[in-house]
Amino acid sequence: MADTQKSHSFPSLEKASKPELLRALESSLGTSFSSESILPTPNSLILVISGPSGVGKDAVIKRLRQVRENLHFVVTATSRPMRPGEGYPKGKSGNSWGKGDIVEGRYSRAETLRRILGDSGLFIFLVAESELALVERLIERKTESKEELLVRIATAREEVKLAKRFDYVVVNAQGKLEEAVNLVGSIIDAEKARVRQRTPFI
Repeated sequence: MADTQKSHSFPSLEKASKPELLRALESSLGTSFSSESILPTPNSLILVISGPSGVGKDAVIKRLRQVRENLHFVVTATSRPMRPGEGYPKGKSGNSWGKGDIVEGRYSRAETLRRILGDSGLFIFLVAESELALVERLIERKTESKEELLVRIATAREEVKLAKRFDYVVVNAQGKLEEAVNLVGSIIDAEKARVRQRTPFI
């Protein structure tokens, strides 16, 4: 009998307003609907971008910083002065990584960070569309001697062989920077939507 009375008191779906229907549904369920987000706040993400010389790491990171908020560029080690907006990563001395940090570095630096961060970091390896394209880019820079070019090419060949140690490989093709940046952005979004999220190393 009680159930019959409840069904009669429920407002018409066609005539009732949305607030009326919400109140009626909450009354039937015995609980209120929560307006809080169903998903928890995503963890901070430490993104390590590596790749051979000439592949365009700086260009990808610069563009990422322009199109996405709350990303910080962290220099692992460098012989040049810091540029505006750059900072050094901090270790176990009571300091921590910032939210949404991007760490750029050569493969050797990425390997060191992998040992430190383990699976808590997100590692992306940038490659050119082909070895020939990479060599052409190095030549176009006109910043290396023949001997330096040979060393960079040999190093790049070895690094590409080890790309499988990274979580993702992204092609940064000549003239298609936006495609590479969009793919990295999609990877970031996918990682933040994971059920089992990476926990940043502190």
